[in-house]
Parts: sequence; structure tokens; C-alpha cells
Amino acid sequence: MIDKKQIAEIVEKEIAGTDIFLVDVKVTPDNVVTVEIDSKSGLDIDTCARITRAIESQVDRETEDYELEVGSAGLTSPFKVPAQYEKNIGNNIEVLTRDGRKLTGRLTAVNAPAFTLEVERKVKEPGAKRPTIVTEPVELSMENVKKACYLIDFK
Repeated sequence: MIDKKQIAEIVEKEIAGTDIFLVDVKVTPDNVVTVEIDSKSGLDIDTCARITRAIESQVDRETEDYELEVGSAGLTSPFKVPAQYEKNIGNNIEVLTRDGRKLTGRLTAVNAPAFTLEVERKVKEPGAKRPTIVTEPVELSMENVKKACYLIDFK
């Protein structure tokens, strides 16, 4: 079976010195290898092809047959590494916490293993006829997040 750690090391070596970061490496029991990468400035097909060639040059298909796919982490894919949070500072994200809370707000800061989200909520001031919307920061720990992803707003 293909060694996941070996694939990760090859990718890390290939992307060293760039703004590209490794999100995930998956290896199934039947040797289907999936590598997810991302970048703050975006990725192109040439980058994925370069990383594919680097892996293929160091993992012999004669020794172990495998299927390889290198691609970018999808826009709607959940965040898996702190660099994905950092990439999305200033963007709206949706967070599902391990205790079942669902929060939506603007990601304002990342200080791994925590991040800050600006969340809007309605507050009815004493004597006011209608509630007003206030924005308050909420600090969350990445380990207490079940799922976090970029929020696509179709407004």
C-alpha cells in the first residue's frame, strides 16, 4: 500500500517556498491517492500537473500500482488545516460546532488553534420598539469545530 506520509513529504518538498499549502492526502486500500492543495493566491492546472509529476517520479508504478489525483480543495469543502482559515480572513464562513451550534459570520482573525468570527444577532434594547442588529466577536477553538466552510452568498 502507498505510504500517505511519503506522498505528503513529496508534496511538501515540491511546494516549499510558495504560498501553496497541503490540505489533505488520502490513500484508499485499493491505492487511489488523492492530494488536496490550496493557495492564498489561487491554483492553476499547471501547478497540479507539476505536483503530479513530482509524485510519479518518486513513487514507482512498477512496484505498486496506484491511481493519482491532485487537485485544489473545493470552494465548498470543509476547512481541514489552519491555513484555510487564514486564507478566508475577511470572508463569510459557516461554522458547525461540536456542541451543535451553527454560526455564520465574517472571519476576522486566526490565531491557531483559535479564530474569531464576527456574528450578527438581534438585541432588543429596553424601551425600543424593534430589536437592533449588533455585531459581536466570537472566539472559537478549531478543535471544537465539527465543520467550517466558506459561505457562498447568492444575494
